[in-house]
Amino acid sequence: MTTVEQRPAGGSLVEQFEYGLDAPICLTWELTYACNLACVHCLSSSGRRDPRELTTEQCEAVIDELQRMQVFYVNIGGGEPTVRSDFWHLLEYAVSHNVGVKFSTNGVRITPDKARFLASTDYVDVQISLDGATADVNDHVRGPGSFDMAIRALQNLNDAGFRDAKISVVVTRQNVGQLDEFKAIADSFGATLRLTRLRPSGRGADVWDELHPTAVQQRELYEWLLRAGDNVLTGDSFFHLAGFGETLPGLNLCGAGRVVCLIDPIGDVYACPFAIHDQFLAGNILADGGFASVWQTSELFRDLRSPQTSGACTSCHAFDKCRGGCMAAKFFTGLPLDGPDPECVQGYGEAALESRGAIPKASQDHSHSAKPRPPKRKTEPVLLTLGKPAPPVRACAENPLAGFDPHSKGS
Repeated sequence: MTTVEQRPAGGSLVEQFEYGLDAPICLTWELTYACNLACVHCLSSSGRRDPRELTTEQCEAVIDELQRMQVFYVNIGGGEPTVRSDFWHLLEYAVSHNVGVKFSTNGVRITPDKARFLASTDYVDVQISLDGATADVNDHVRGPGSFDMAIRALQNLNDAGFRDAKISVVVTRQNVGQLDEFKAIADSFGATLRLTRLRPSGRGADVWDELHPTAVQQRELYEWLLRAGDNVLTGDSFFHLAGFGETLPGLNLCGAGRVVCLIDPIGDVYACPFAIHDQFLAGNILADGGFASVWQTSELFRDLRSPQTSGACTSCHAFDKCRGGCMAAKFFTGLPLDGPDPECVQGYGEAALESRGAIPKASQDHSHSAKPRPPKRKTEPVLLTLGKPAPPVRACAENPLAGFDPHSKGS
């Protein structure tokens, strides 16, 4: 049995968070793996629906439990969550049970009617994914037409009077030079820009070497974020950049299993939203007595809430700021968890990558095509092309948007 460490009586908020909370501040809940897109960096390898995904009644039971635990809000994603036929019902159910909802979407079902509904609903935050400030950069990784779809959703929300939508950008080597343009787009729609880090998980593992920002770009990103201050959201995405010097706004701590976690479409609970792998599987809400039981009794979570060793990183002058970096980024690049972050700004990650071990793959792959991406030459661009799909072979392979016209004015 793992010894439960006692929370210190004093210390900073970060030091308190390291020992975990009775309930997560927020959790990520992937409602479905179904998605109309096939982004090359998708951390959950989404595309096809899993036939085992939780039913409406099971999802309602999860929301009831989150209300009892007083979880502040749930971050709903996927896949594309709005393609679930009960998505809007579940959103209303959560709000009526005092569980705030932030949901991430590519915008495909943010029609004028749905935008007006969202504008009239309290405790809901909408986050539109956009990975290029221009169509050529965005559609390169998210698919043809995805830029226009996202902009149309933002326009619908703005026209409906929805205030402070979020534009969520995964920072890549190709778009890091567009930060000012992203901010201008956000400002034009009365939205807030949110930048997140590219993680090498899911399909992102296949393209991380090509897409993650260079060392020079990391410095440029850090300086841009310092200038932006609280006007740009980052969550806990870039705490590894604190090794440059000044700490960035946000939680400078890996919150995995301490203040955040993930529930996947079939009820599996993972310590980290970016580490969907058996090694970080804490339990299942159906098999292990519900979410509260997993959160409070999982051996994995108990281990994560104990003081962590960070190997040679603890002797680095920047350790107290970067805390050793991102667990998922280390794991999915084949680095030890007590080693440096692969994008360590002190340069230790580059050396570690030269001698890294076997690179693990995500435990599940729900991509539209079961065929792996072919190996590419270093000079070959990362271009997403959506060919004509093969006929569905089982229920979870069906087009999640069959019969839906994204240009219609209905729901």
